[in-house]
Amino acid sequence: MPQNDGIADRAKDLIAGQFAIDRDRLSESARLFEDLGLDSMDSVELVMALEVEFGGEVPDGNISQIKTVGDVIHAVNIYFTPSDSAA
Repeated sequence: MPQNDGIADRAKDLIAGQFAIDRDRLSESARLFEDLGLDSMDSVELVMALEVEFGGEVPDGNISQIKTVGDVIHAVNIYFTPSDSAA
């Protein structure tokens, strides 16, 4: 199933806004810790923000598997069911 570009854009906007990161740095291969400077507490905050934004839940055991911006987008596509009406 192809990824929804709208979901990718929303996820990138959330990361950029939550952590004051330039949106241009958010390629799907960008590593959250090494490239973007997030730490383990930031990853928890990111998951909480995703849960609020997209209305779902990432299982605790799977949070550690989210290591890149692409992983964030993939997690949204798997664990959340974004509303088509959300803008």
